[in-house]
Amino acid sequence: MSAEQARSIPYTSRTLPRILSLQAARHGDKTLIASASRSITYGGAPDIAARSAGRLAAAGVQAGDRVIAFLPNSMDLVELWFGAAWLGAVLVPINTEFRGEQLRHALTLADPALIVTDRQLLEHLHDPVVRPVTATRICITGAATDLNGDLPATPLPPPGEPLAAHGAPPGDPVAILYTSGTSGPSKGVICPHAQFFWWGVLTGEALDVTSDDVLFTVLPFFHTNALNTMWQALLAGATFSFGERFSASQFWDQARQAGATVTYLLGAMVFILLKSPPGAADRAHSIRVGLSPATSPELVEQFYQRFGIRLIEGYGSTETNLVMSNMIGSYAPGTMGRVVPGFEVRIVDENDSEVAAGASGELVIRHTEPFSVANGYFGNPGATATAWRNLWFHTGDRVLRDDQGIYHFLDRIKDSIRRRGENISSWEVEQALLSHPDIKSTAVVGVPAEVGEEDVMAFIVPRDGNLPDPNAVIRYLEDRLARFAVPRYLQYVDELPLTENGKIKKYMLKEWGVGPETWDRDE
Repeated sequence: MSAEQARSIPYTSRTLPRILSLQAARHGDKTLIASASRSITYGGAPDIAARSAGRLAAAGVQAGDRVIAFLPNSMDLVELWFGAAWLGAVLVPINTEFRGEQLRHALTLADPALIVTDRQLLEHLHDPVVRPVTATRICITGAATDLNGDLPATPLPPPGEPLAAHGAPPGDPVAILYTSGTSGPSKGVICPHAQFFWWGVLTGEALDVTSDDVLFTVLPFFHTNALNTMWQALLAGATFSFGERFSASQFWDQARQAGATVTYLLGAMVFILLKSPPGAADRAHSIRVGLSPATSPELVEQFYQRFGIRLIEGYGSTETNLVMSNMIGSYAPGTMGRVVPGFEVRIVDENDSEVAAGASGELVIRHTEPFSVANGYFGNPGATATAWRNLWFHTGDRVLRDDQGIYHFLDRIKDSIRRRGENISSWEVEQALLSHPDIKSTAVVGVPAEVGEEDVMAFIVPRDGNLPDPNAVIRYLEDRLARFAVPRYLQYVDELPLTENGKIKKYMLKEWGVGPETWDRDE
């Protein structure tokens, strides 16, 4: 199905069950989902969804219920999503790295009818912090022996008798996805069927996905990137292939074995792959293009020269969609690109007034296609009203638009550092630090200043244990940054605290702050 054909699908058919049925008739025995364990064909997908719906019904799930999937990337999770959508229920995939209070918060907020997990992750539901909210029925995937009796865990029922599709409309939720929680507790984003439909259409267009492609990802299923990749494949008649997690040492072999032609990366993953030792695997693949948000122009060029893969930027979020693409008009690597048809954007100040041309401010977004963005935050009407105030979704991203109509990301509003009357982009400072040969990764935050608003602090992971001299680092930065942006504090660490999809938990770094081992430029 071409992008033009996908756009012509009637509104009422823009749901997961209806698209599965439509594409089954078109593509028959062709592989829709491929993994190391097993595959699903287009023709077999509706029956799998119907029987998975029967399995969930046997476990007590009804239309409108939430089903938590506390599972790694797996075909079990794919089948749960198909079955929940077919039944009219809502899948809530949980970050497999959540522990303690994080996990308790996610479980409590979702108020699920069923929790599905595996044996390895079940132990984390025994945590005394989590245990009070696990009265919900728990089902375990895999073999049914040796279940711990402390929790009401039972084997997940086998696929049941096929049920008729519930017939939920495109505006109904099909998933609740938790935000990364980089600046506080995760919020549950209510994602309707039509939002995923437009993810599939718009991102598929940006990447020029066709029925000949194999779309390969190692990004986690509990975030929107991997789930909407599945829709890109589904709408195009392509194949969706996945791995359990990202491993720099295994990535190219996995991609080659999958026959991947399209892949999906994050800026941190691009950096890690480029820093790995060169080898024969660098070109022993068939990938032609990759979607890679937040990647600098320099890294885009280096990646192409080494791996032969063109990296494309696409701006969006769990709450929105593919709002911008740097493939519209002329190719603009390392930028957010231009606005995709179907969306309106503005750059506004703290009062929601549009800023002057060329000035920076917060990016706000409005959609024109029905239900092409999220319905709000589950169980959090206050946060919903704040984020969607004045009929625009407030992204929290500080951007500017140049005279070519191209948008450039500067920083998260909350990550912007205010020092002695100057606004400093932590991202720009980080890019300067990353260009240093002895720095593997870094994160820059603002910390309380003795005088004025904030001072700049950089957390640095050295390369190969080679701690660069702090004074030399400062001299290096003075040639690359405005004087007011050069960090006062440097802190060397073994690793940075990351979310599962590679985002740095800056709120934790701010909590760490200046310590006894911190180097201070002013001393």
